[in-house]
Amino acid sequence: MPLSEHEQRLLDQIEQALYAEDPKWANTVRISDPRSHYKRRLVKASIGFALGVVIMMVGVVMSLIWLGVGGFVVMLAACLWGLSSWKRMNGFGDSPPASGTAPPPGKQARRGSFMERMEERWRRRHDER
Repeated sequence: MPLSEHEQRLLDQIEQALYAEDPKWANTVRISDPRSHYKRRLVKASIGFALGVVIMMVGVVMSLIWLGVGGFVVMLAACLWGLSSWKRMNGFGDSPPASGTAPPPGKQARRGSFMERMEERWRRRHDER
C-alpha cells in the first residue's frame, strides 16, 4: 500500500532530520545489506566458539569440571547462534514451506518409514538372486 502525500512528506522530513543529526549512521543504515549483519554475527559466533574451546581446555588442564562444562556450553551456544545466522544469511530460515505444496525441484518426498524402506530393499535383493 503506497503512502499518502502527507505521510511521504513526514517520512522525508524525518529522513532529512536524521541525516542532519548523524549522517554517518544514517548512511550506514541506508546502504546496509542484511547479509552483512549475519556475516558479523557469524564472525562473532566463531570467536565465541574459539573462546569456548579455550575455556574448556583450561578447565580440563586445571581439573575444574565446572569450567570445562561451561566452556562446552559456550561452544554449543556459539555453534547454534552461528548456525542460525548461516541459515538466515543463505535464505534457509526465512519462512517454513506452506503445507500441501510440492517439495522443491530436485528433492523428493520420503516414501514410507525407515522399516518400510528397509523391507523394500530386502525384497529387491532377494528378487535379484
